Amino acid sequence: MCHHCVIDSVKQSMLSRRSFFTGVAAAAAAGAVVSTVSSPVLAQSATKAEDLTHDLVENFPTYFGSQQFFIDKLNDFAKDGFNISQWRIVEHTGTHIDAPLHFTADGKGVGELPVEDLVAPLSVIDIRAKADSDPDAQLTPDDIKAWTDKNGPLPEGGVVALLSGWGAHVATDKFRNVGSDGKTQHYPGFHVEAAQQLLETTTKAIAVDTLSLDFGASPDFIVHKTWLPAGRYGIEGVANLDRLPAKGATIVVGAPKISKGSGGPARIIALV
Repeated sequence: MCHHCVIDSVKQSMLSRRSFFTGVAAAAAAGAVVSTVSSPVLAQSATKAEDLTHDLVENFPTYFGSQQFFIDKLNDFAKDGFNISQWRIVEHTGTHIDAPLHFTADGKGVGELPVEDLVAPLSVIDIRAKADSDPDAQLTPDDIKAWTDKNGPLPEGGVVALLSGWGAHVATDKFRNVGSDGKTQHYPGFHVEAAQQLLETTTKAIAVDTLSLDFGASPDFIVHKTWLPAGRYGIEGVANLDRLPAKGATIVVGAPKISKGSGGPARIIALV
């Protein structure tokens, strides 16, 4: 390729990268988004992306406490000229999805979630103040009201995320925060009344920065049992919610397309 052609090619590539977010917003405005989506896919024009996903490592903390992710080396570059590993993983490990099938006999699996439900306006409800003083704090209808009083109505077809600050503890024992009885965990989650209130809206999913949609000391998974059988989905172990505004971001959920999976690790991104 000639020197002049190389320069032109590089210029075109740079222009293409700069126009990425603008192009996405323009495509949405032009109707390139699937017509069945009843609400805008992008909450607003985006200028940057934030990663809401924790690194998945073999010792990532789990709800039951045992290891749920294993990496076995099959081929090594030094020996074979390429690297391949085999993964063994429990569906609900790391930053991951809870599909309706997780708590139903025949609900939608993670691979069946409609693609239009995986891109949505994101509302972040901050309960860090009460979580700092009470690890068993729950997001309640009062917290939703405080958010809407300040920010206006929850967006149609959105995702509502609980920001407790628990993501900062992911590399320590406090992420599971097992009590003196040696089994009860203590970290924030949604209150069932908040879940019931959100079921009366078009909210597609709820998300937490902890190990469970329910608060850690829940004896009955009542939020799971209320939310998932209604055909909605959840996201657990979300990272970096503190980098986002309370409203205006768009969440992009990279849910694995696994048939009949009750959940699965996901790459979660926010466009801001």
